[in-house]
Amino acid sequence: MGPITFVKEYWRVLFLVVFITGALVALFIPGGIMADDSLAGDESVGDNPTNLEYGLGLDGGTRISAPVVGMTAENIDAGAVDEEGRVDRERLTEIENTLYEELDLDTGNVSVSHDDDGNVHAELFTDQRTEQEFADALGEAGVEVNPDEDIRDGVTAQTRSQMVETIQSKINAAGLSGGNAYESEQLGGNYYIVTEVPDMSPDELREILSDRGIVEVRAYYPDENGNQTNETVLEGSDIETVDPPRPAEEGTGYRVPVQVDSNAAPVYQERMNELGFTSDEGIRQCSLRGDGETISFDHGDEPQYCLLTVVDDEVVDAHSMGGDLAQSMSDGTWANDPSFTMGAQTQQQGQTLSVNLQAGPLPAPLDFSQEQTYSLSPTLADQFKLYSLLIGALSVLTVSSVVFLRYRDVRVAAPMVVTAMAEVVILLGFAALIRMPLDLSHVAGFIAVVGTGVDDLIIIADEVMDDGDVNSQRVFESRFRKAFWVIGAAAATTIIAMSPLAVLSLGDLRGFAIITILGVLIGVLITRPAYGDILQRLMTRK
Repeated sequence: MGPITFVKEYWRVLFLVVFITGALVALFIPGGIMADDSLAGDESVGDNPTNLEYGLGLDGGTRISAPVVGMTAENIDAGAVDEEGRVDRERLTEIENTLYEELDLDTGNVSVSHDDDGNVHAELFTDQRTEQEFADALGEAGVEVNPDEDIRDGVTAQTRSQMVETIQSKINAAGLSGGNAYESEQLGGNYYIVTEVPDMSPDELREILSDRGIVEVRAYYPDENGNQTNETVLEGSDIETVDPPRPAEEGTGYRVPVQVDSNAAPVYQERMNELGFTSDEGIRQCSLRGDGETISFDHGDEPQYCLLTVVDDEVVDAHSMGGDLAQSMSDGTWANDPSFTMGAQTQQQGQTLSVNLQAGPLPAPLDFSQEQTYSLSPTLADQFKLYSLLIGALSVLTVSSVVFLRYRDVRVAAPMVVTAMAEVVILLGFAALIRMPLDLSHVAGFIAVVGTGVDDLIIIADEVMDDGDVNSQRVFESRFRKAFWVIGAAAATTIIAMSPLAVLSLGDLRGFAIITILGVLIGVLITRPAYGDILQRLMTRK
């Protein structure tokens, strides 16, 4: 048999061998595909012998614990709640705006809210103002408080809960990180926000937590006197849905498609018309350019009509109003389908913008001057590796025994067990290749993949053997084709059922769905056909 004939006859098996080899390289070869560039100068590859540590996040991680920056005036008499417990939200907004004006604070540093019992609380998320200044500003809003008795350090339980939810969304935005955030009460009654993330350095995690993620769209336009001014026309809370960033169709940079909330869309549309962005003078009249990181506002005396994408008071992109968008806003039809794109100069900025819009802004900053940082020990991870290998070996022996008892034929049972193990190795290799941290949701996905894989292999074996002896290649192929139709239909059903979970930001469920879909695709495209070829060679005379 020549080499070309051999490849034609065994191409599925060769395909399987190549994938297994690649998976083993990603998992076990020192300094291979996933060699870590972050090793300290006195460390060698021998100190970190396998890429399994990096690929599956079993080598520890980082925990950062820090309090929330802020002070709170609790149970204030704001005149915003009537005798029946109804809250005047306009009054709360009025107090909030007064605090911004009197204290000269940036967006996101003030909150005036009420709890379920109708108690009103005012919070200040900065350490740049004193309690006396806070009390004076509340006095200007018509709220009398004593700075020594009515104002305390720290934020409300509601704000801390929102902090935990937002951080959890940020660190799990991809559904693969396995991170966790929770609230912890320290001695003295102080509350800390604790964030744990595997396979991440303290500096990387601190950078994520230090970004508030306050996103705004600002209109930059000439006022009545011809002087350039700007105002916020959209906030992150006005964005309903967000798509992943993609390269701009025209020019450079990236675009993040967004869908505006139906309540905010008419207001935004009306304001664009009022400011002249939809007129002939405003369409495509933005010449601000950036250097890849920041935007330059040096444009001389030329009038500018720019929509600025601002994250944490930093302008990350500036673009003009397009003709089609301006036309739809001008005739009032845009608000019926309120979508457009926000810009970013780099892919990283675009990804950060997308994550911030999905997770929402952090209600308050963390006080990193009081942080407690820990490097999570890999001791438990080492035990997990050992126990996983033991349980895996026991599972293989159990499955092998059951399969052999079912068919009483080593030609059927042996390749079935080997193929099932190969499927797991390939999936683990893929996880190592993309440095996917392993948590319980992914373990559940592996279990589901192994279960469906063995089921499919049993379907193939039953279909091939139940109708009598296999005495020719034609008979085998006919029976195998029937079994594969069943397997393909089941795989399609699984993928369709799991796709919504893989797309939606549902935390652990998303990781489970992604692993399950990948396992099903590997099985249908690689391991099941390879098992068929192996079984055919063993069962037929050819």
